[in-house]
Amino acid sequence: MHPVVLGISHRTAPLELRERLALTRDDCLSVADRLLADGVAAEAVVLSTCNRTEVYLAGADARAAEPCVLGLLCECGRLEADELSGATYCATGDAAVTHLFRVAASLDSMVVGEAQVLAQLRDAFEAARRAGATGAVFNRLFRQAIEVGKRVRAETAIAERPVSVSSAAVDLARQVLGALDDRVVLVLGAGETSELTVESLQAQGAGAVIVVNRTLETAEELAARCHGRAVCLGELDEHLAAADIVISSTAAPGLVVDRARLEPVMDRRPHRPLLLVDLAVPRDLDPAIAGLAGCHLCDIDDLQAVVAADRSEREREIAQAQLIVGEEVERLNAWIAERHVVPTISRLRDSVEGIRAAEVARQSGRLASLSAEQRDEVDQLTVAIVRKILHLPTVRLKELAGTPGAAACVEALWRLFDLDVAPPVDDRGAAAVVPLLAEARDGTGVPLPADERDTMGVPLPAEERDDVGVPMAPERPARTALSP
Repeated sequence: MHPVVLGISHRTAPLELRERLALTRDDCLSVADRLLADGVAAEAVVLSTCNRTEVYLAGADARAAEPCVLGLLCECGRLEADELSGATYCATGDAAVTHLFRVAASLDSMVVGEAQVLAQLRDAFEAARRAGATGAVFNRLFRQAIEVGKRVRAETAIAERPVSVSSAAVDLARQVLGALDDRVVLVLGAGETSELTVESLQAQGAGAVIVVNRTLETAEELAARCHGRAVCLGELDEHLAAADIVISSTAAPGLVVDRARLEPVMDRRPHRPLLLVDLAVPRDLDPAIAGLAGCHLCDIDDLQAVVAADRSEREREIAQAQLIVGEEVERLNAWIAERHVVPTISRLRDSVEGIRAAEVARQSGRLASLSAEQRDEVDQLTVAIVRKILHLPTVRLKELAGTPGAAACVEALWRLFDLDVAPPVDDRGAAAVVPLLAEARDGTGVPLPADERDTMGVPLPAEERDDVGVPMAPERPARTALSP
């Protein structure tokens, strides 16, 4: 199976298009379920954040998957196919893996080094895994992507200065208003982005903080942490009149403040500018607000200039992070290559063990005079002999995994030992063997859980089953290529 990614991001699509494809968690799971049910994918994970909506799938035919995914995205966003033309990207194989690892490392983020995307990726994967949308390939792929994100943050200084979309918004506020001392800040929404923005504003000397949220209790919790005041949504107009800065980041499906609502508020505060920063996708603030006298409206795409300046200071760390991504792609490829020979090794061991056990049983009459302990010693001796005979071929076959000679060696083993019909060979030259055993077993006769065996029915090593914890993954016409 080949990993495929298809999606849009801040690099390829304007905010107007991204907000129409901003999916809830339930939407993401529904898309993955449709792909699995229609046979387009064997495994699927859908990631949707402020700056990207991406569908990752594992399937045999990447070309067949692309139009199906595009159709589902158009359905979700109520879009026509031509509206996505030129705004999507599609990558397969190593390019798809590299892209996922770059996303996890925040190298593909609007603000390089920001921390939120790793948690968002982790959450998207865990939701898909719990829903049964992933198997051994994506369990390994996304857990390693999470490791990549953690490794980049630990081994480089890419996140040394806390940077996020919210802190970039604060930089923009300074550019527009100058010093932020004693400025009144009104925060719409009480989520993580809102809290990070408040912290950044207060670090720059902002004054009173007013938190407005649909649920007053949630607003009070944030207000308590930032020493601000919580008010209910019904009091919004009154506090808009008193604010200097409005930061909006809610999960509302539509506009929270439109021009008609804000216009009488601005009439009550002549000659006092109001900066409104909309960090939400879909947007909370009506774009028409920008036409009101005294209003300075910025959305998430207006942060690009701030981010570009920050990126230029971090090029050395970005280069080091790219090296880490490359190493991790090679490590994953080694695992994938080894998976192609593991079924042959397993079948060979089963075959030879069957011969050994049959011969010991055939000699049971001659061994009848031996004590139970002695018969057990004979049995263990023959087991040890078989293991020693198979050890070197097993090591050599794993070493050959992923090389041009691997397929020939695998086929030779199947023919020489009459394991069964010769396995098919995939387009990368590695043997893709169909499992011959009905269930993968762990040696005790008990079937392994689905996520503890690979897609070919072979038990995964224990270290590949451990969960990875994260505190708090040729250019065509009308396509945008992924960044290198």
